[in-house]
Amino acid sequence: MHAIVFYAVIIWTVILFGVCIVLIIRTASTITRVLALDTLNLMLIAILGLITSANNSTYYLDAALALALLAFVGTVAAARYYSTKRVFS
Repeated sequence: MHAIVFYAVIIWTVILFGVCIVLIIRTASTITRVLALDTLNLMLIAILGLITSANNSTYYLDAALALALLAFVGTVAAARYYSTKRVFS
């Protein structure tokens, strides 16, 4: 039963990954693109977590943690730029 759930989660995550890519390409609003890109980063972190579970290797989990930190900083910078038209100061 564990393998069936694992593969179902992988398929669902990849489908959501594709939906986020389509949303980034087809939307007209900048803030929607930022949110879709943030969701895309979240899906990539989830995929890295699933790969960690499949391979029993912690290297992918370290990469997921680094990506999460960078994605958070990028999202905050994009939101600040969108609101004030300046990233810093």
